[in-house]
Amino acid sequence: MEWSAQIVTAAAVFAGTNVDDLLVLTVLFLSARAGGAPRPWQIWAGQYTGIGALVAVSVVAALGLTVVPDDRVGLLGLVPLALGVRGLVGAIRARGEGDDPPAVATGLLSVAGVTVANGADNISVYTPVFRTVGAGATAVSVAVFAAGVAVWCLAASWLGSHRRVTAVVERYGTWLVPGVFVVIGAVILAEAALG
Repeated sequence: MEWSAQIVTAAAVFAGTNVDDLLVLTVLFLSARAGGAPRPWQIWAGQYTGIGALVAVSVVAALGLTVVPDDRVGLLGLVPLALGVRGLVGAIRARGEGDDPPAVATGLLSVAGVTVANGADNISVYTPVFRTVGAGATAVSVAVFAAGVAVWCLAASWLGSHRRVTAVVERYGTWLVPGVFVVIGAVILAEAALG
């Protein structure tokens, strides 16, 4: 395969498997602006860590090793679900006490965990791609994925900086942000149960 074709293919694979990540990242950047957590650098680093973990597992699986059994991948949906429920419980408690609720994802590890959980199905796409294209094209794909993470973070930060969007999140974010995480976790679990 020609390098330019591999770049286009890798970009399409990344975009196709990470469209939902754009929503998650936008919510995280909105949360950072509205409540101060997680910090933007933690979102960037967590996203790179999570995508890196997904790519690493896919590369290992492409080499013939099964790291995460297919019937267990869906259980990763418990990560955003638990973070969302924790956020909702914190919002309910804070409402009664007049305090600010805790952020849903508060740091690099929780952002990475949400990224891995939300992208666990990516492994089933990346693995056969990496298995069939060879080492050189896999390296090109990984570089394209790294650039894609930067584009996604920039786009999500931009989307999360609009005054109207920020105003909505400041007003309803206590419920909206954890609610989005609960929905994401529930969708991952439902897809695993139906798949």
